[in-house]
Formats: sequence, C-alpha cells, structure tokens
Amino acid sequence: MAIVGNYALKKLLPKAFVSALRNPAWICFTWFGLTAGISLLEAPVKFTAPLLTRPVALDVGRVVFAALNKAELALLVILLILVRISAQYRKLLVATAILTLIVLAQSFWLLPELSQRALMIASGTEPAASPAHAAYAVLELVKLGLLLFLGFRTLKSAQDF
Repeated sequence: MAIVGNYALKKLLPKAFVSALRNPAWICFTWFGLTAGISLLEAPVKFTAPLLTRPVALDVGRVVFAALNKAELALLVILLILVRISAQYRKLLVATAILTLIVLAQSFWLLPELSQRALMIASGTEPAASPAHAAYAVLELVKLGLLLFLGFRTLKSAQDF
C-alpha cells in the first residue's frame, strides 16, 4: 500500500506529532545543539590535548568545520521550508534572512579562507594576520542567538494554539 500525500500522513500519525514536525522549533534547537557542541566545546577543547600538534589540530578542525557547514546548509534548507509553511512566516522573515546571510558568509567567504590558512600552517608557513577567525566567531555567536530566538519564538507560538 503506497502512502501518498498529507491524507495518509494524517491517518498514520497523531495530529500533535504532525503539528510538532511542522513547527520550526525542533530544527532550531537541533541545529543549535550541533553547532554549540562543535564550536563552543569540541573546537576549543581540541587545542588542550597535549599530544595533538597545532597543525594536526587545525587540519582536524578544518575537516570538522567543513562537515558542520554541509550539515548547516541542509538544516538551513529545512528551516526555510518549515518557516515558509508555518503561519509565522512574516514574523520570522528578518531573523531567517539574517541567519541565511550568516551561513552563506561562513560557507563562501570565511570557511574557505580559514581552511586555506590551516593548510598553510600545516605546511609550515605562518600566514599574515587576518580578521577571518574573529569574524567567524562573532557570526557563530550571532547565529546561535538567532537559532535560540527562532526556536523559542516558534515554540511559544505553537503553544498559543
């Protein structure tokens, strides 16, 4: 038996579960946890490992942040879809637009630059000072704040119904 469309979904899943899946809050909190775990915990702690050299730590960080970025791009697409189909689209437009700009800036400007710098250090060259790391960190904190804002905003709105 093929399951097609919303009708079959409504028949198989309780209404509250379908409503929860359509609410952008779950994706915001999932994304927040993933990003906070890597950016605020894994990345700094890695540099405290006494046997891990700086070039190796930077190379691991480069690979981890590239993977995180791919996951964030997928999460962004899901979030934009959920926000668009929600009744709160207009209320969330500015926050999701800023979040989108941050992810795009990190993806196409900051991560490539930071990756290049990590490769230079791994090859024994110390690159000139750059504001890229500080910019990435600031945008990361703003992104985490926006994810919490969007998550709690959509969660609160869902409870109002």
